[in-house]
Amino acid sequence: MTTIQTVTSPDFEMGDLDTFPKILRHNAKHWPNDVAMREKEFGIWNEFTWLAYQNRVKWLSLALRKRGVKSGDAIALLGDNRPEWVWGELAAHAISCYSIGIFQDSLHEEVVYLLNKSNATVVIAEDEEQCDKLLELGDEIPDVKLIVYCDARGMRKYDDKRLVFVEDLYEQGQQVDESSPQLYDSLVDATNAEDTAIYCTTSGTTSKPKIAFLAGGNFVKHCSSYLRADPRQAGDNYVSVLPLPWIMEQVYAVGQALIARQIVNFVEEQETLMADLREIGPSFVLLAPRVWEGILADVKARMMDSTPLKQKLFDFAYGLAEKKQAQGKRSKLADLLLMNALKDRLGFSFLKSAATGGAAMGPDTFRFFQTIGVPLRQLYGQTELCGAYTVHQADDVDYDSVGVAFDTAQVKVINADKEGVGEVIAKTVGMFTGYLDNQAAYEEDVIDGWMHTGDAGYFKPSGHLVIIDRIKDLAKTSHGVQYSPQYIENKLKFSSFIGEAVILGKDKPYLSAIICIRFSIVAKWAEQLGYAFTNYTNLSTLPQVYQKLTEEIQKVNDTLPDAQKINKFTLLYKELDADDGELTRTRKVRRTVIADKYGDIIDAIYADKPQVDIDTVITFQDGSKSRIQTQLNIETLIESTATAQGNLALENTNQRKAS
Repeated sequence: MTTIQTVTSPDFEMGDLDTFPKILRHNAKHWPNDVAMREKEFGIWNEFTWLAYQNRVKWLSLALRKRGVKSGDAIALLGDNRPEWVWGELAAHAISCYSIGIFQDSLHEEVVYLLNKSNATVVIAEDEEQCDKLLELGDEIPDVKLIVYCDARGMRKYDDKRLVFVEDLYEQGQQVDESSPQLYDSLVDATNAEDTAIYCTTSGTTSKPKIAFLAGGNFVKHCSSYLRADPRQAGDNYVSVLPLPWIMEQVYAVGQALIARQIVNFVEEQETLMADLREIGPSFVLLAPRVWEGILADVKARMMDSTPLKQKLFDFAYGLAEKKQAQGKRSKLADLLLMNALKDRLGFSFLKSAATGGAAMGPDTFRFFQTIGVPLRQLYGQTELCGAYTVHQADDVDYDSVGVAFDTAQVKVINADKEGVGEVIAKTVGMFTGYLDNQAAYEEDVIDGWMHTGDAGYFKPSGHLVIIDRIKDLAKTSHGVQYSPQYIENKLKFSSFIGEAVILGKDKPYLSAIICIRFSIVAKWAEQLGYAFTNYTNLSTLPQVYQKLTEEIQKVNDTLPDAQKINKFTLLYKELDADDGELTRTRKVRRTVIADKYGDIIDAIYADKPQVDIDTVITFQDGSKSRIQTQLNIETLIESTATAQGNLALENTNQRKAS
């Protein structure tokens, strides 16, 4: 059993400021006019000071309390990342309620499950779209007594008595505050650090998400330990991009922002993300691997559109930077020729630290961003342990690892094999205290105070933790070859032509892959070469696309051991989608769903068929449906022994018939 090293940095202890509402009140009192948040709306950045932040939380708290919301109720938050989302969460904590975030793109059945599971009495919804979702549920959400909408556009046509405009609540809260000026302070003073404050949903890779209990005081302590490992300063800019229900966005946009007094910036739309990043020039960003992969793909796409001279200049400068990066240095010439301009174009010129988490990132993608000068670090953690508890240090980045532990975290690897690979277990100061209505799952996951993560990993001599894959996802072929699907998938996704990949091979004679093309890149490539297509399905069936993807996969095969090379692949007729249950809301592959849903394709691959016919119906987010009839080719990269023997037998049979 090996224990990971820890690192310490400057102090961020909060003392008696042990809940979010207490920290907010402290900030508003001492720095009332400093900017706490910005939100871009109609192309304009609107600023909110710490005092304005505090007032919104105060008024909302008092109004909800006047309307009968009691301590111990659950208040749900449904919508995109907006200031009102955070204000609603802090208001819930101020009146000793539980907050529960629901992903804004959740389908009806997911919303019903979480609202009923948590017995939420109030939902703070962003706009008409989210209100429609709630109102259509009718009697399916009987506990919901109040639906607070934050955007009034399109809401005049509704007359449901549960609906109330957030501005009306602010006005009501102001009236309560004027008549009882000490009431809010007494409520904040009564918040208890040991009480559960947040109901946080797990990723739900194998089933419906569980709801973990997180105590407010422990959350504050955990965020403080994170800040000692990766410090911030007052006034640093952070751009909130990842969904707020996700634990790591809670850590960054709520916890760390309050403790370190960062400015949280909310982009107008996901489509304007890169332009908004460039306008803000953030000091810190936290992006999911899929976003970093998308940025990398966009860079490569732009290079595809550029002149041959610019392409050669890019390759030359990147080559210089890569050589220096391997030595732990920067190439001044490469920075001058390319990197400074590229970082400015991406909005990364002022980054002090950048992070990726929520899923594993391939080392090749990681290396690319480090090479161009983005101070990217890998995180590792779980919802149950208050998010990340390991991170790279600025001067100690290892592409294959997830860094070292915070000073309040303990990490071990148990039941290690002869190579040192075993199960990762951990405990942190922010550790959860249970699952809602699921004590059995808690007792299964937490043994003697240690959270059993279910992840396979090992320690390097440097003390860095390396995560290989989920233990249950590590698999063996029928020939006994062990492999990590996630490791190979991440190598594949370094190609800008590959959007998603699922590696197959458990109990099969060889490895194969189901590939989803990255439509934006492949479409641009096809247009440049004059290949005609109509949509995603049509594009993915083109012989030229299969040939291009064969080349991309072969590059990965060249880096893999012979026994782990991909023998066959097919291009799926659609993108994997969380709405179809194929991915979690944090974009992790649900392998059991894939195996069940695409079983006919998998069977065809291992039956050595050259094609498989598809006749299916897909449902879009707006409820419309489309029938897809197509034929998927199964491309062979490496002819397996079984296939070769079968082909030889067939050839001999044909020869006998001919003679």
